Amino acid sequence: MIRPPYLYLTPATRRVRIDPHDSQFIQNPYAAYAFLQGTAPVFFWEDYGFWCLAGYDEVNRALRDKRFGRERPGGYMESVSAGGNRAHLADFDALEAGSMLELEPPVHTRLRTLVNRAFVSRQVERLRPRIEQLANQLIDRFEDDGAIDLLPAFATPLPSVVIAEMLGVAANMAGQLVEWSNRMVAMYMHAPTRATEIAANEAARDFASFIRGEVEARRNGPADDLLGLLVSARDEGDRLSDAELVSSAILLLNAGHEATVHQIGNAVRTILNEGGDPRRFFETPEAAEATVEECLRIDPPLHMFTRYASERVELTPEAIIEPGQQIGLLLGAANNDPAAFDAPRRFLPGRADQKNVTFGAGIHFCIGAPLARLELQVALKVLFDRLPTLRLTFEPTYRDSYHFHGLDQLKVEWWVPKYQPLNRSEEEAASD
Repeated sequence: MIRPPYLYLTPATRRVRIDPHDSQFIQNPYAAYAFLQGTAPVFFWEDYGFWCLAGYDEVNRALRDKRFGRERPGGYMESVSAGGNRAHLADFDALEAGSMLELEPPVHTRLRTLVNRAFVSRQVERLRPRIEQLANQLIDRFEDDGAIDLLPAFATPLPSVVIAEMLGVAANMAGQLVEWSNRMVAMYMHAPTRATEIAANEAARDFASFIRGEVEARRNGPADDLLGLLVSARDEGDRLSDAELVSSAILLLNAGHEATVHQIGNAVRTILNEGGDPRRFFETPEAAEATVEECLRIDPPLHMFTRYASERVELTPEAIIEPGQQIGLLLGAANNDPAAFDAPRRFLPGRADQKNVTFGAGIHFCIGAPLARLELQVALKVLFDRLPTLRLTFEPTYRDSYHFHGLDQLKVEWWVPKYQPLNRSEEEAASD
């Protein structure tokens, strides 16, 4: 296996250096993953300062291992305070401390149970007509022959409007929610700058203030939306505190669109690079499902998820994790492990060995997975049905944002044959 030039490995100790901001790594992390899977599937990533798992079996086991959890030792606030003065991150930390993503049972179970019923498949399926309508409305704004960046024009507004409407937030606020979210999730990147921290804290403060206003507006009566459900849970007793309510609402808004935006972009790039008529991947509902699963596997939007050890764990004789120490689970590597997938870098919808871990596993399995899958199946089918001649104007590049893995831009162009209208009539479009 060829070692990428930016990767440095000390075999005896399995210590690895890869600058997460290296441009070659950002554009093709799969070359590094392949090398590590063949030489050190469990390795110490010096740039992060913790052990990482790159093999499918190792990642899958760790996701389900109750000795590894999301909750920081001593709790979130005590853990981050040990890192130095964080007064400038007070608003951001307050939201993180109440997030179910950062907690373990029994608190995690209580919070997750409150929102889970809104995201089960049978409930999410009711959103299919609305997602299809929204996808068509976005494309209706395109020119018959033209070029556009699909990220801001299609990939971003679709999931952000859907999750905003689910929570009962005005759809015209979706752009502002995305802007707040983008500033907050920048904190999850490697070595955020002071400017990034200040911007994230300001976004957290403004986001929380907005949600509190939405909560206050629901005091006068029940609301038939997810935020109203959370308010009712709080007002019924001690099941949900004010801080937990605000943190949960913001988590759902952020998680409900961030990864899906990246995955729509990554999937369009993947499918267009296959050549031919893209509609062939969506001819039946079953084909659409298989295509989306393969897109989720081959180029996922989240490449690293972290866990904390609750007890001493020996992963290998070299990799001994002490209580409170962190590990990194490389989901993008696991999804492309040749020991688990036949020809992992080939795009093969319907493959028999489909078992991607893009949404995680165990008790922290992504609560929004059914919604994300539906949005991808519907949005991509509508996009390619409406614009079958879509093609990349140039090969897009990925943002410097490991562990989120998404494109900088997705510039595309298309043409419509003379006298051949788009699939939907003007009357249909006007009736939306």
